[in-house]
Amino acid sequence: MAGDTTGRTTFRPGEPTDARTGRIGPNAILQLLPVLEARGGDALSRAVLADAGLDRAPAADAMVDERVVAAVHHAVRARLAGDARAVAVEAGRRTADYILVHRIPRLAQAVIRILPRAVAARILARAIAAHAWTFAGTGRFRIAGTRPLAFEIADNPLIRGETAAAPLCDWHAAVLERLFGALVDPDARVVETACAAAGASACRFELRTAPGRRKRPARAATSRSAPVSTPFTSG
Repeated sequence: MAGDTTGRTTFRPGEPTDARTGRIGPNAILQLLPVLEARGGDALSRAVLADAGLDRAPAADAMVDERVVAAVHHAVRARLAGDARAVAVEAGRRTADYILVHRIPRLAQAVIRILPRAVAARILARAIAAHAWTFAGTGRFRIAGTRPLAFEIADNPLIRGETAAAPLCDWHAAVLERLFGALVDPDARVVETACAAAGASACRFELRTAPGRRKRPARAATSRSAPVSTPFTSG
């Protein structure tokens, strides 16, 4: 590990890892690649990986060193500048769609959708918190409030050591928004209201829903074989 001139912790290919190194699901990288390719072809996705010190995409069947994931997300922001947010949002939605298809059982989704909105939101929030290590790595995830429902990631590894004038965690916000939109309220929005990169003590995400009667989310395609014990693993 080494620090660059901005103080950001960076990953160097070939560095040894140990049991204390956080891991994040590979879709945090894999779902970025088709979005990049749609904008700049294979050349752009390869350039972003190269900027992060990688010569190929990670395997789809194994968790990834959180430093590698952070390096790729940083490379997207550095290379694409103003377009980086749209790329991260689309990749976050794609990651959530993968989770809905492969990681949350059909029956569980059906039950959540018919519950009152407040109850459904609490159940989904607890499930997300239970599996937060798969998308937050060594960051400290918690449910930080209920009115509105809010989440925090302290020491978020994807923006660790970075500085910015505005929140950077568009991928995390998009994953959460898509999950709540699909299972709780189609009008749900998740807004990052504070970010460690902008000087906050933690990255904070708030769920915002329209007042009034709950709308039934559209049914999403899901896998019958997705195991109950592993929802929200973004791998």
